[in-house]
Amino acid sequence: MTVNVELNENIYELSQANNDINNMLAGTGVGTIFVDHQLRIKRFTPIAAKVMNLLQNDLGRPINHIASKLVGYDCLEQDLNTVLDTLVSKEIEVQTSEGMCYLMRILPYRSLKNVIEGAVITFIDITEQKEMLNSVKRLALIVRDSCDAITMHDLKGQILAWNPGAQKLYDWSEAEAVTMNIQDIVPEGKGNEVFEIIKKLFCNEKIKPFQTQRINKNGKIVEVMLTASVLVNEAGEPYAIATTERFIS
Repeated sequence: MTVNVELNENIYELSQANNDINNMLAGTGVGTIFVDHQLRIKRFTPIAAKVMNLLQNDLGRPINHIASKLVGYDCLEQDLNTVLDTLVSKEIEVQTSEGMCYLMRILPYRSLKNVIEGAVITFIDITEQKEMLNSVKRLALIVRDSCDAITMHDLKGQILAWNPGAQKLYDWSEAEAVTMNIQDIVPEGKGNEVFEIIKKLFCNEKIKPFQTQRINKNGKIVEVMLTASVLVNEAGEPYAIATTERFIS
């Protein structure tokens, strides 16, 4: 009788642990699929089901029999076998037919006794990061190709960025400019202008484009229309000023 009670308790604890693991995996936001050496699906999380178009009755089926939502990638079976043969993990960026981007990792699945029992496939959603990266790239192209001078300096005036438009307008190269202070291109008598801009932006005042003067490398006064905006970090704290200067003939 005591043996049966202990056995039932062990079964309950094992079942509870399995449920806890499944709930933990489902709550991480990471899609996970476990396959054995024959690449048969042992279990999966809801996110993985969405990515790979899996149903509950797919358990026990070879994963290469599944018509997944992945587009432009048909090497899953080959990559799984490579990982199982070499025990070296693999990482690939994949995309679904719905336009979602995932970082897919394939790793050997080790038991508690350090025995390889198959492979585990994980999917991490990187759609937002990819969109952000693409936005940054587009912005970088706009800044690079702009005919206007686009500059950035910190709150002490140290120049941090200097696009080709600025080089064309002021003659200093980017390598030269980032060793300078913004005051170095401000004519005498307008020294307080930079600090007034910073002060207003710190007070959340909008600065309308205004006409002002700058100095080029040859000491010549250049008339420009200037627009300024404040850049803030993730904590919402200002860390730099970005300006756009358009030459006025």
